[in-house]
Amino acid sequence: MLMEFSILLNDAFIAVFSLSLLLFQGTATFILLSRLLKGALRQPPLKPQSAHPSMLGKVSVVVPTLNEVERITPCLEGLGQQSYEVREILVVDSHSQDGTQELVKTAGLKDPRFRLMTDEPLPSGWVGRPWALHNGFLASSPRSEWVLGIDADTQPQRGLVASLVKAAEEEGYDMVSLSPQFILKDAGEWWLQPALLMTLLYRFDSAGVRNQTPDRVMANGQCFLSRRSVLDVLNGYSCAASSFCDDVTLAREAAKRGFKVGFLDGKNLIRVRMYEGIKETWQEWGRSLDLKDAASPPQVWGDLALLSLTQASPLFLSIILGCFWLLGYDFLSLELAIALNLLLVIIRFALLFAVFPSYYKNKSLFFKSLLFWLSPLADTLAVLRILLSSLQTPKQWRGRSYSND
Repeated sequence: MLMEFSILLNDAFIAVFSLSLLLFQGTATFILLSRLLKGALRQPPLKPQSAHPSMLGKVSVVVPTLNEVERITPCLEGLGQQSYEVREILVVDSHSQDGTQELVKTAGLKDPRFRLMTDEPLPSGWVGRPWALHNGFLASSPRSEWVLGIDADTQPQRGLVASLVKAAEEEGYDMVSLSPQFILKDAGEWWLQPALLMTLLYRFDSAGVRNQTPDRVMANGQCFLSRRSVLDVLNGYSCAASSFCDDVTLAREAAKRGFKVGFLDGKNLIRVRMYEGIKETWQEWGRSLDLKDAASPPQVWGDLALLSLTQASPLFLSIILGCFWLLGYDFLSLELAIALNLLLVIIRFALLFAVFPSYYKNKSLFFKSLLFWLSPLADTLAVLRILLSSLQTPKQWRGRSYSND
């Protein structure tokens, strides 16, 4: 009698468990698919363009720097290759001590568009990056129609700025940023970084998708073009002063005010080497991917729930539920739950082919890059990193220390 009761209890538990998974995962899967399917109609990746005479002097470029001597050279070289659409290149340095300023001065001897300036001490309530961008905007020429923020770890390709301006004007964007092509080197990076990147694809529309709602707008400050008139209305970068994801905060504030904001695929136009190794990728990129400074708490936790249900757990749930089925538990809800989790696993591996062009290929790193295809095994860690970041405020960021305030 006791054994029969135990069996019935186990049956009831597994039935309720599988039904609960179907309810919650099914809802989350519907939301995920509604986002992924938009990618079929997205704008194609931008291609390099030559400048048109009408673009003469339209753009002021602002590059925030702090001790970037090890990686700024490709950025300076790439910006120097841009044509006459670039009026000036303002490198706003936060008193680097490693030779960054000397590299910028050397670039200025070859190209007078380069101009080195240092920002004032960081005021209370500001994060370093938006403060540098704000100072660069204020110091830039009022004759420039556009202001382009570029990070020092990027590698702009020839024709980047002309292509970006052309796309913005043709589509009527007031702000537009680009997703880059990533440069990875270490084996650990090839395993973890794609899993972290995938958390963005699960939560937001793909680059190139039009008509995003303001609270779901995505942006990338590594290459971020804004109309000067819009920055005037927003008082520069002040609305993102305290944000550790200032790019998304700024873009969403602009969208809320009725400006048209775009996020396009720029893998043909700009590359980036963000971090060195798996440890730095985990620490530095992971601490900003939660985007909590640009979203409400319900949105942050709702996104975490979706990631947990559709990215972090399906592979393991497929194994666990499959074991129940092999042990003889025969419920329709269990079989449907297995099918749903296997579908989510198939979607996850299929997305690898979709994002693979967003990674720079180096033949010498071929064997290390094979770990890219095993990155779904890092999904649980990636979602855990988003959770940990959501619970904390960074105390260090891009070489600066911040108080708990």
